[in-house]
Amino acid sequence: MPDRRVVITGLGMISPIGHNKDDFWAQLMEGRSGIGTIDRFDTADFPAKIAAQVNNFQVQDYILRKNARRMDLFVQYGCAAARIAVEDAGLQIKPEDVERTGVWIGSGIGGIDTFEKQHAVMMQKGVGSLSPFFIPMMISNMAAGQVAIMLGVRGPNGCTVTACASGSNSIGEAFQLIRNNKADVMISGGTEASITPVGIGGFCALKALSTSNEEPLRSCRPFDLKRSGFVMGEGAGIVVLEEMEHACQRGAHIYAELIGYGATADAVHVVQPDMEGRGAALAFRMALTEAGIKPEEVDYINAHGTGTELNDQIETKAIKDVFGQHSYKMLVSSTKCYTGHMLGAAGAIELIATTLAMKNSTVPSTLNLENPDPLCDLDYIPGPPRHKEINIAMSDSLGFGGHNAALIIRKAR
Repeated sequence: MPDRRVVITGLGMISPIGHNKDDFWAQLMEGRSGIGTIDRFDTADFPAKIAAQVNNFQVQDYILRKNARRMDLFVQYGCAAARIAVEDAGLQIKPEDVERTGVWIGSGIGGIDTFEKQHAVMMQKGVGSLSPFFIPMMISNMAAGQVAIMLGVRGPNGCTVTACASGSNSIGEAFQLIRNNKADVMISGGTEASITPVGIGGFCALKALSTSNEEPLRSCRPFDLKRSGFVMGEGAGIVVLEEMEHACQRGAHIYAELIGYGATADAVHVVQPDMEGRGAALAFRMALTEAGIKPEEVDYINAHGTGTELNDQIETKAIKDVFGQHSYKMLVSSTKCYTGHMLGAAGAIELIATTLAMKNSTVPSTLNLENPDPLCDLDYIPGPPRHKEINIAMSDSLGFGGHNAALIIRKAR
């Protein structure tokens, strides 16, 4: 059976810079970062005191409060973003559709807030005081499970856990399910809620986080010589993927066509990237091959761009290895300086940003890029957003464990 074409018809997000595509895009265009001082717990003993928190989130706007009480925050974010994406797609799930509609939502860490709180309960009051909902609230697959319950869909359902690549890998797996005729519609993406004492503390112990606490808005500096680490973010990004004929038959608005997916491993180290960038480059080539396009056809890359010393240098090297001289002609930017690093949701929210850039023929800038690292010498858009017609774009994610993922989209035609 020939591969089927897959299109993006719905966008949903709960993010530090907006809970709908219009607000999200406006913040990107205005250069307004969602990074600020953490106000959820006392950070006096923490080296990093900043994060990109989700604000003004009212769970009852999306989920019945009685159901939300039995969900960790990462599941609440995922359910809310899925609801927004389905509504944006104008998708009416009919009884005859439920077995051909699936859910694939990744999370890098899962319910760490629930774990922390329940561990404290057990230490203070004993094991008999643990909530019977502890495990169902905590496990990483529960966003995918709860979204399926919420929507009543029985198609393929799963959760890819590949650290910072979870969202991209989940969308890639959903893409393949539709291409291989296992589903007609997939609700897919990533969700994360790790701005907790242990979440922040653990990354502080790794010395991975920026400690520019006095200047939160300037703390995330991808590709800049003075970058000092990433800034934690949270939230969810969900897309509705559909087989093209299915979308056209119901008159759906098509944002873009998803045409390529690559997934590889560095096989070198648990947290440091391969210094040669071989795994990332292989993922890029794999996505290009599946898309059936040449490197010089890519107009824009939404980079992983964490603002850590090694990631930005190695990612730049991988781009240059694959795209050659064309690397200097296309646009590259990182949107983590707006949303923070949303971990398992990062790849999904960044694919949404890439899709909106294509739709609006405008590329978001990379904030705080004032002193470019000589080893990061591509056009990362340091000034205002750049107007450009985008026909083909790539979004990539590089995760702990050496996981690499790349997604390629093409303007709808």
